[in-house]
Amino acid sequence: MNYETGTIAQERLAGPDVTQGRKRRRWVIAIVVVLLVAVAAWAVFGRGHKAATAKPVEQLPTVSVIAPGRSTVDRLIQATGTLAARREMPVGVAGEGGMITRVLVEPGAWVKAGQVLATVDRSVQTQTAAALGAQVNVAQADLVLAQAELDRAKALVDRGFISKADLQRRTATRDAAAARVKVAGASYAESRARNGRLDIRAPADGLVLTRQAEPGQIVGAGSGVLFRMAQGGQMEMRAQLSEADLIGLSPGARAIVTPVGSSRRFNGEVWQVSPVIDPQTRQGVARVLLRYDPALRPGGFASAQIVSGVSYQPLLPDSALQSDDRGAYVYIVDAQDKVQRRDVKLGQVSDAGVAITSGLNGTERVVRSAGGFLAPGQKIKPVLQKA
Repeated sequence: MNYETGTIAQERLAGPDVTQGRKRRRWVIAIVVVLLVAVAAWAVFGRGHKAATAKPVEQLPTVSVIAPGRSTVDRLIQATGTLAARREMPVGVAGEGGMITRVLVEPGAWVKAGQVLATVDRSVQTQTAAALGAQVNVAQADLVLAQAELDRAKALVDRGFISKADLQRRTATRDAAAARVKVAGASYAESRARNGRLDIRAPADGLVLTRQAEPGQIVGAGSGVLFRMAQGGQMEMRAQLSEADLIGLSPGARAIVTPVGSSRRFNGEVWQVSPVIDPQTRQGVARVLLRYDPALRPGGFASAQIVSGVSYQPLLPDSALQSDDRGAYVYIVDAQDKVQRRDVKLGQVSDAGVAITSGLNGTERVVRSAGGFLAPGQKIKPVLQKA
């Protein structure tokens, strides 16, 4: 009898309960072994497969963003135009004219109202005036004689030596003599006034701009302009502006004028805005008043910046702006820290930044730089910086 046969015989002798217990233990042991093998297999193959298939941890780019808010932005108008005298006064011959004997001023000279700019020969007019003055003396002598005869007639009329008719004739003779005195005096005064108008005089205080008169020149009423003056020396820039720029522009607006070829800047203010638009150029003129300065030469070309008002707009640095065939745009960061494109319209450009006229309200988080390396929908790690 072998061992198994002996064991089976013993189990039969031990009874049915012992046999059932031993079978149960064998099943438990078998199940435990299977579980251990399964755990070992999962540990070896399952972890390795998970490690092989796990996705790498995503590294989000760190990007600087700003919240621009709203800033006070001057509404600047860029303009070009010419320099001129604010009130230019052409000066010519006021009298009958003649030959110029002396020119007393040069361009750039300051003159007073009534100051002689040039003298005209008056030798003939002087003799005419002397003759008229002599006629005044003759008329006055006749008046004295007529008055004396009238006085004697009045003394004799009461005695009957002179009739009342003779008295009336002598009174008329005296009155005619008095009238001739007035006529002669008026003619003499007219002659003197004409002689005074021979000289070319400044009509008002101002600055002499040009001179077209020389000694020996024959001038008359048709000689045209001999001098040009700037009244009070005031200058202006006549800025050419479009219809859109003229809207909202009013007298008193500040302006900075820079003549071409000069680095100097002159402060001025708009004193007149054109009430009409040129139908050919679709432009109007804004006249900017300037104080006199030798660097401001009438006829020259200049550029101007005119402040026509203020507005409140977001300001962004140049690095935040992008552009393509659709126009200008910026990248903003939404609540999920994802980049989104936002189309904008640009306004005034200054040292403080670029004004945004539409597209932003100032509360957005705007990508400050590196926008060219981002794409819409990309998730980033934003770092807020001071605007």
